Amino acid sequence: MKFDSNITKEEYINFWKNNSNQHFLNSYYWGEVNKENRNLIPYYVGLRDNNNDILCESLLLLKKTPFNMSYIYAPRGFLIDWNNKELVKEFTNALKNFMEKNNSIYLRVDPAIIYQDIDENANPINDGYNNYELFNYIKSLGYRHTGFFKLYDGNQPRYTFRTYNKNYNSFEEIEKTISKTFMRSIKRSYNYDLKIELDNGIDSFYDLVLKVSNKDGFKAYSKKYYKDIFNLFKQDGYIKNFIAKINLKEVINKFKEQVKSEKNQDRINKLNKDINFLESKLTDKDELIIASLICIYTENGAWSLYIGNDDIAEYTGTVNRLYYEFLKDSYLSNKDYSDLFGTVGDPKTKYKNLAGIYEYKRKMGGKYIEWIGEFDLINKPFMYKILPTLLKIYRKIKK
Repeated sequence: MKFDSNITKEEYINFWKNNSNQHFLNSYYWGEVNKENRNLIPYYVGLRDNNNDILCESLLLLKKTPFNMSYIYAPRGFLIDWNNKELVKEFTNALKNFMEKNNSIYLRVDPAIIYQDIDENANPINDGYNNYELFNYIKSLGYRHTGFFKLYDGNQPRYTFRTYNKNYNSFEEIEKTISKTFMRSIKRSYNYDLKIELDNGIDSFYDLVLKVSNKDGFKAYSKKYYKDIFNLFKQDGYIKNFIAKINLKEVINKFKEQVKSEKNQDRINKLNKDINFLESKLTDKDELIIASLICIYTENGAWSLYIGNDDIAEYTGTVNRLYYEFLKDSYLSNKDYSDLFGTVGDPKTKYKNLAGIYEYKRKMGGKYIEWIGEFDLINKPFMYKILPTLLKIYRKIKK
């Protein structure tokens, strides 16, 4: 076996899309996103056999540090058969040499490997599936596990909700796993004659995500970041931007006509409430885009990533509708799973609104998953220990 530190784009993508460990985060496209937006150097590396065929590969994101050193991150792990212990060992040794050549302090990897089956409170299920043996084997190769963090303490969320489409014979069966309150909201959204379409850009999404960030008090990424993600993944058809449109005037007129013939006073009151709200949102545009959901697809799976919306979307249940459309599209596209990309491992946490995010995603019916976590392969133990302090000092000086 020989190590290749510069696998071509075509070869890397071809191996990636045929590997069961494919993830959008270990794709060629994600490497280019980080190169363009985060000042990281992507390396596409792997092991080849004597016939020059790729046996395993990985995206490595290298970050330069002061003192001419670096550290490396392999997002969502290697594209490798983790049960092939000799191959994992051989690749680890090759990565150690790569770190030495690049004067790297450590390499961090967070494989998309389930650690153990858990219940809705994140407790291990007795006699459930687990990867304890693999966990210990990885550690035996010299990797240091960084901990079983419960919140968003790592590079990527350590928990998620994932619907395994192959477990269901129809999408109607998946609908039955979604909470009744969530489904009621989705059904209500049909009252507003929404048009669900795929957008060919991110301009409307970015306008909407800025509204969310201003309301919720978080800083959105730059428009270039979202645009690069969309364009890079779009070139091979791996991204979709679901948008919802509404024609306020048409919906208002429809509701006014319904009021004329409605006999039930509660229903009349509800229609008038809708009319008053929608009239307060009228603009000179006939049609408005009120929500946008960016999702990435691979050969095997689909992930919902970024949502942007306004208060009309919240009022009309449109946000829930777009997630529903994503789940349905993933199923109909024959993807193995739909991933809501991240939640917490402490459903009752009081930190910010993380418990609310957990509860919202739980209602969509997926399996609650705990990933194995982050492992660091350390090349310079002393520098590894003091690096956090050095970076703090360096950033203060830079300011």
